[in-house]
Amino acid sequence: MWKLIATLVAAGAMTISMQGCTLGGAVAGGAIGHEVSDGSPWGTIGGAAVGGYIGHELGKD
Repeated sequence: MWKLIATLVAAGAMTISMQGCTLGGAVAGGAIGHEVSDGSPWGTIGGAAVGGYIGHELGKD
C-alpha cells in the first residue's frame, strides 16, 4: 500500500514540475512578447507560444 502511495506522489510531483516549466515559459514569453510588440495581442500570443515551447523543451531533462 505504501509503495503505491509513494509512486503516486512521485508521479504527481514530476507532472507538476514539468508543467511548471511550460507554464513559466509561457508567462515569461507572453510578457516579453507584449513588451517587444508594444502591446500587440499577436505579439503576446506568439511570445507565450514560443516561451511555452522553450520551457517545455528545457523541462524535459
